[in-house]
Amino acid sequence: MYRMLHERYPYAHCELDFDTPLQLLVATVLSAQTTDVTVNKVTPLLFSRWPTAADLAAAERTEMEEVLRPTGFFRAKTASVLALGAAIVERHEGEVPPRLADLVKLPGVGRKTANVVLGNAFGVPGITVDTHFGRLARRMGWTDEEDPVKVEHAVGELFPRKDWTMLSHVLIFHGRRTCHARRPACGACPVARLCPSYGVGETDPDKAAKLLRYELAPGGQAATR
Repeated sequence: MYRMLHERYPYAHCELDFDTPLQLLVATVLSAQTTDVTVNKVTPLLFSRWPTAADLAAAERTEMEEVLRPTGFFRAKTASVLALGAAIVERHEGEVPPRLADLVKLPGVGRKTANVVLGNAFGVPGITVDTHFGRLARRMGWTDEEDPVKVEHAVGELFPRKDWTMLSHVLIFHGRRTCHARRPACGACPVARLCPSYGVGETDPDKAAKLLRYELAPGGQAATR
C-alpha cells in the first residue's frame, strides 16, 4: 500500500516553508489548529523581524501577537514562541538540538513536532503521527491504536527506518487530498482494493474524483515537486 501511495505522491514533502531547523520548529508549533497554508503566510514576516532564537525570545509580545493573529490562538502561540526561543538560547546556545530527547524537553514540543524537525531539517528518520496519519493507519488496518505514540511505534515496526519520513509525508498527503476524515474519495483511491475500509466514502469513480483536493482535483494545478 505504501508503494502504491508513493507512486501517487512521489513529490510528497513537508508543506511548511522553512530554511533552517529553527524556522521549521517554530512553523510546526504554529501549525496547531490551523493550516500549513496559513502558517506559510505569516512566517516570512515573523522570521524577517526575529530571525534567531535570541530575537524570538526578546520580541515584544504584542507586536508578535499581531503577526501571529491569522493563525488563531495567537496569544497562546506567541507565548509558546517566546518561551521556545528562550529555552533554545538558555539550553542549547541558540541552536535547535538534533536529538529527539532534547527536542521534546523544549516548551510546546511533543514527539510529533520533534519528528517533523528531525526528519525534514536534520535528515533523521521519524514518523509524524498527526491526525491524518493516525486516521489512515487505522483505516488501512496497520494498527488499532489511538494514542499517537503507540501508533508511531506500531507502524514503525512495519517499515524500514529509512522510509519513516517519506512514509509520513505520503500518508499525510493522502489524508489531505483523498482519504478525508468525513468523506473519503474511495472511488479515486489507488489502494482501494487493498483497504479494509473501502466503502466508508464515495465509491463512484466520477463522484469520488470531484472530492479530490489540491493538485489532484479535476482541473487542479499540477504538482511541481
